[in-house]
Amino acid sequence: MQYDNGSGQRVARRGTADSGTEPGARAGVAAAAPRTAVLRSVAGWVPGEPVPNEQLPADWGVDDAWVRRRTGIGSRYRAGPDVATGDLAYEAAVRLLARDPEAHGADAVVLATATPDHLCPGTAPALAARLGLGTVPALDISAVCSGFVYGLAVCHGLVSSGLYDRVLLVGADVYSTWLDPADRSAGVVFGDGAGAALVAAGVRGDPGELLAFDLGSDGTGYGLITVPGGGARARASGKPPDLGDAYFRMRGGTVYQHAVERMTDSCRTLLDRVGWSPAEVDRFVPHQANARILHAVAERVGIEPKRCVTHLERVGNTGAASIPLALADAAAGGLLRSGDRVLLTAFGGGLTWGSAALRWPGTPQTMCTDSMEGTQHVAPR
Repeated sequence: MQYDNGSGQRVARRGTADSGTEPGARAGVAAAAPRTAVLRSVAGWVPGEPVPNEQLPADWGVDDAWVRRRTGIGSRYRAGPDVATGDLAYEAAVRLLARDPEAHGADAVVLATATPDHLCPGTAPALAARLGLGTVPALDISAVCSGFVYGLAVCHGLVSSGLYDRVLLVGADVYSTWLDPADRSAGVVFGDGAGAALVAAGVRGDPGELLAFDLGSDGTGYGLITVPGGGARARASGKPPDLGDAYFRMRGGTVYQHAVERMTDSCRTLLDRVGWSPAEVDRFVPHQANARILHAVAERVGIEPKRCVTHLERVGNTGAASIPLALADAAAGGLLRSGDRVLLTAFGGGLTWGSAALRWPGTPQTMCTDSMEGTQHVAPR
């Protein structure tokens, strides 16, 4: 199936242009609008049943009011036994394929995750095979909670360059497999989830156009968010592994300062690049880290709270899945309209950060259902 750019014009799949001639290059034919990449559809999946604050371990010494006051989170979802990142990624992708026929023609797969099924190999090739996409190229991106924004930028490059026409992007994390049972600071925040999106070829001005990006990193903060054990560095040390090194560690206070400063600066840079004032942003969708960070960034950038999309109260911090889950949830709730100016921003381990500006695609067809397997939020174009 070809991609409809919204004006009746059809954009052919890669390799179908006759004799390699660009549209409009022949005499007497007007030059075509420049090729670009558009966000076509988005879907999400969270596993199992919600774990409300009241069900957190008693030895953590927390209650609902304590958790909400510090994080804004009321519940989170946890994957059950034998459920890994690849499983959640598959569930989100299947729902995207079910609602958007164009996704069946995906000719590349990008998976953003900090919790791959194995250290080696990457999880994306197995995901592509499980989805029946054959031998398409597939790769993992490890930018931690910035992964989805980094993934959008990678997909934009793959598509706008003409290398591929439709790229399936999935952000998925199962942080519950990394959490130290004794670490309440991380335990109250993180949940498991996956979000999928289709980035497709289009032309300038199309609905869903990915307009610009701002990405950055600071390796001097490498140890602020980490799982110390398991990698080549720990193995090369020659020291016996410490049991605690297998767990996720985060220096919360320092990370808070970096997250607020980096996301604020990135948003300001990107708004200047696309020529939007903060008042012109219709929806602001930050990485769902915790409520205090979200509100601090929005205030510093100058975006009113009512235009800030948040859903961490119900799902917690889902890492690379948080932005696509928030987008799908907002679309399901009617908060996103065709043509809306949308600003995304994220911050994660590495340290990494990034922002993206886009126009929301056509009127979403939404579906939000509960099942015994979990909760899905789907918002295709």
